[in-house]
Amino acid sequence: MRRREVLTLLTAAAALRPSTARLQPTRKLPRVGFLGALSPALYASQVAALLSGLRELGYIDGTTIHLEFLWAEGHYDLLPQLAAEFERLQVDVLVTHGTPGTLAAKAVSKTIPIVAVMGDPVITGVVTSIAQPGGNITGVAIFSPELAVKRLEILTQAFPLLKRVAVVFNPDNPIAEPILRAMVPAATSLRVDLHRLPIREPNAFADALSLVAENVEALVLVDDGMLIANAQEFGGTASARRLTSIGFLEFARRGGLLGYGVNFLGMFSRAAILVDRIIKGAKPGDLPIEQATKFEMVVNLRTAKGLGLTIPPALLARADEVIE
Repeated sequence: MRRREVLTLLTAAAALRPSTARLQPTRKLPRVGFLGALSPALYASQVAALLSGLRELGYIDGTTIHLEFLWAEGHYDLLPQLAAEFERLQVDVLVTHGTPGTLAAKAVSKTIPIVAVMGDPVITGVVTSIAQPGGNITGVAIFSPELAVKRLEILTQAFPLLKRVAVVFNPDNPIAEPILRAMVPAATSLRVDLHRLPIREPNAFADALSLVAENVEALVLVDDGMLIANAQEFGGTASARRLTSIGFLEFARRGGLLGYGVNFLGMFSRAAILVDRIIKGAKPGDLPIEQATKFEMVVNLRTAKGLGLTIPPALLARADEVIE
């Protein structure tokens, strides 16, 4: 990306920070950065969960803490430059989300404490141990490969006649390949033909589906910031194509058929607690990476009716949320 584009984005990101972040504090406040892989609008609820968690711990921007936000607007290749900007600003803690942003921050700094909300941190090389991460990184994690396999299992349990399934993923996300590798033996065991459907931009989804529509019967969406942020686009398009589908929770809430995953807002609230501990003197490498333990299921009966599908009663009984 050209230098002018980088400077333009940095300037725009600064303008999007809360107004209190521009105040010059009369005393040194802890400075916390947030490296956003997407945009403020698309990640508003996640940021709100983080800020709410910080407020509960007594942190108010401009009064007891100083917040800095920079956003890559979906351009993952820009993340290293933005991470370097936080190094220049000498933030006390840097919050990241997703594997691309976390790896970018890790590559830039070995000293800034990093609190990451991320996929599998071991398989992607973020840390070598969950219990003893060492270095300057801690956070809250989900094990994305296992989660994707579970979605495939749920889909085939609900609709055992399915034989051709496409996996929707963002090839620019380093977690994608480990997820796909984990799904291959699972698909073989379930006697399902697995097709890859890489999507880098939300507006490419409809065209990509049209190319494989005759070869697949169902979709499994994996966790990626861009995919999650555009859940409505993907959910609506999958249903319009009359495809059985499963993805993250928001996918089912926005028009997809099934959703299975973790509550990401809760993960950002937990990240606030880790930020607090680091500000109070804890070393991130001494803080075990927390693992998401609560998984939820969403069933969209409205979508099922439109597709002419009957959801098995056993699956409905397991659902945490049913949309009628």
